[in-house]
Amino acid sequence: MANKIPIISLIIALGVWTGLVKPVFAQALVPYRVDIKGEQLEQTGLSLVEEAIQLATFRQFPMALARARLATQLAPKEPGTWALLGSLYLQEQKWDEGIGALEKALKLAPDRPDLRFILGRAHFQKEEYKEAVKQIRAGLKLEPNSPGALFDLGNAYYKEGRLKKAVAEYEKAFELEEELWPAINNIGLVRYEMGDKEAAMERWREALAIDDGAAEPMLALAVALYQTGKTEEALLMGEKALRLDPRYGDIDYLVENLWGDRLIADTRKLLAIPSIEQTLAEVEDAQPPFQGLP
Repeated sequence: MANKIPIISLIIALGVWTGLVKPVFAQALVPYRVDIKGEQLEQTGLSLVEEAIQLATFRQFPMALARARLATQLAPKEPGTWALLGSLYLQEQKWDEGIGALEKALKLAPDRPDLRFILGRAHFQKEEYKEAVKQIRAGLKLEPNSPGALFDLGNAYYKEGRLKKAVAEYEKAFELEEELWPAINNIGLVRYEMGDKEAAMERWREALAIDDGAAEPMLALAVALYQTGKTEEALLMGEKALRLDPRYGDIDYLVENLWGDRLIADTRKLLAIPSIEQTLAEVEDAQPPFQGLP
């Protein structure tokens, strides 16, 4: 599993409001006056931040981006405006623009570990794993007990092929947050790629003991069970996992969530079984059509 945070949670995690003036909720318009005072411009910029967040709540990202860009012009010395702009760019998968804005925020607030963490995640998305490790480790020097950052560091090490280091970081994350089943799940992913099916299965069972409705470790365990000859149990578990979350029937989605080559190859065999194919088809047919935003 790769760690992804919804936009509003991301904004909160970045601490956008740290050090900012209390937001204004009224509609903000830039006054058409050349003698406007600097603090008024700044206040208008901060009100635009609030508008951008509200728009992002309803996934109106183009409009949110427009306001965030203007906010950085009106309040360029506030790290929160740049952090918001960067996070919105990342939400739109504009990695370079997001990294650029976050680097400006970091220059204004060099002691903010959250900015380091999100920069690390952005570089991870760009497959720049060495830089991701660098940024996350720099943030951990400032805030060493962040389960999410330790989890992200484990993911970066995993993609670098530094499997033992990845496991060590996942274990640290889980020690800090005992409900963090994705860390246990990912240890299973690593163990499977190392050829230790039994250790992987043990970890996935442990993840399911924390959350028995987690589709990812359920499907992974089903794949491993199928490979060990426990066909009936594997099929029942695989069908249940796909009914919980049919996205795990998409190989591209599995790769995105850090499933390795060995596990992907074995998953293809499970997904090719007629009863599993039928389950996926039934679930996809049952999906309601997209109704748009309210």
